[in-house]
Amino acid sequence: MKIIQITAELFPYAKTGGLADMVGSLAAALADNGHDVSVFIPGYKDVFRHNDTKAAKHCLHLNYSDADIQSFSPRKNLTVYLVCNNLFFDREGIYGIDGQDFIDNHKRYLFFSKAVIEAMRLLKLKSDIVHCHDWQTALIPMLLREAELFYGLTLAKKSIFTIHNVAFQGKFQFSYFSIAELPEKVFDKDELEFNGQVNMLKNAIIFADEVTTVSPSYAMEIQTKAFGCGLEGVLALQTCRLTGLLNGIDKSVWNPSTDTYLPAHYSSTDIKGKQTCRAELLKKLFSDTEFTGAVFGMICRLTDQKGIDLVLANADFFRGNCRLIILGSGEKRYQNALRYLSGAIPDNICFINSFDEAMSHLIEAGSDFFLMPSLYEPCGLNQMYSLNYGTIPLVSQVGGLRDTVIDIDASPLKGTGITFPPTALDLHSGLIRAVKLFNDKTRFTTIQQRGMNEDFSWTNAVLAYEQLYLNTTQESSFNKNTDSAPYSLCQSVA
Repeated sequence: MKIIQITAELFPYAKTGGLADMVGSLAAALADNGHDVSVFIPGYKDVFRHNDTKAAKHCLHLNYSDADIQSFSPRKNLTVYLVCNNLFFDREGIYGIDGQDFIDNHKRYLFFSKAVIEAMRLLKLKSDIVHCHDWQTALIPMLLREAELFYGLTLAKKSIFTIHNVAFQGKFQFSYFSIAELPEKVFDKDELEFNGQVNMLKNAIIFADEVTTVSPSYAMEIQTKAFGCGLEGVLALQTCRLTGLLNGIDKSVWNPSTDTYLPAHYSSTDIKGKQTCRAELLKKLFSDTEFTGAVFGMICRLTDQKGIDLVLANADFFRGNCRLIILGSGEKRYQNALRYLSGAIPDNICFINSFDEAMSHLIEAGSDFFLMPSLYEPCGLNQMYSLNYGTIPLVSQVGGLRDTVIDIDASPLKGTGITFPPTALDLHSGLIRAVKLFNDKTRFTTIQQRGMNEDFSWTNAVLAYEQLYLNTTQESSFNKNTDSAPYSLCQSVA
């Protein structure tokens, strides 16, 4: 199949979280299975710091807003296209800087979306599937059909849109509508409008032929008021076109037997190297390799979603014979709170306020438990990394965490971790259970090895996407009313 992925992030070139990992791994797995895969991403400044992009070649110059398209091929069957524009993308940061979004993000990703459609047309990249990810690309399913109508051609048989986090919807003031040069018909309560604002995510839910989320549980949750962030009604009406497909992990990057970031390698059949990694982690962060208590790791964006408040409420727990290591950046209130906490309990808590790829691998390998007390979690990848690294996950019972971690007490013969409702009290109970498990070395090792034998690789996960693509292209077309004038491809948004 010919498949086009369109995304604001792609590992290893531009990353703030799991979106980059997911799209990068999915595209690679599809390419390895013989599909012709193209990926469009913005040409951020960070992208050109990678060796692969030094081989990027100029494809074409679009006749509006000084847009250049460059391409390179990091592996067989995979081409990455960069949409370059100095005004919008030649800056530090992806979505913002120092925790503040850029005020022109709506213009940046509108520009990106229009440029992708025009590049597809001029490069004649006709595809079976166009697969878009998150609000930054949410207008593309509609723009795609409008362009096809205007030019009298077919660019893609079907479009698929993946919601990675329904909380991020691309909501902007009505003034955005005039800048966008979109068909007037789309700004109504059934398509682009939501509570008097432009809502890009809603538009994708309406216009895409299929909508997916990144875990089965999250697909169900977002149809409820508790998790739908206001779009639960819209999503509930699309149940027949809404599918939850679990992400996988890239074992070429996350594999304790080959991980180049680790001081020692190990596997489920020979786990001794994990102790070397644990000692190295403690030496780096605490100058102590002989600590005998449980070590808890946590790597995340510092937002309320990730349950940081639940951790702060349990700060006193970590004054005991255990240690907590947190790696992440995000909201200043959480940065300040965690910085204060690590200063108050320096022998037991270490906070690393950054994004550090090497340290994230060492934390996964060197910790005994991995903490994910999320209030909601569309899929989550770190719990799967943790299972693969023999680091027992403590996770809240939401979204993809529910789908990937089996509680050891609820299912003694199949359990792989500790699960709990997302409250401070239940997290405290989970921590107590973890310490008890840690002190039972025989059971602890059994659970570690059981988790390591689980297979969450993209080798398996990609099969569900291939089947969805096949089923979608074989279905009859999803017809939308496109009888109004299409948007202007040549309209500048600068």
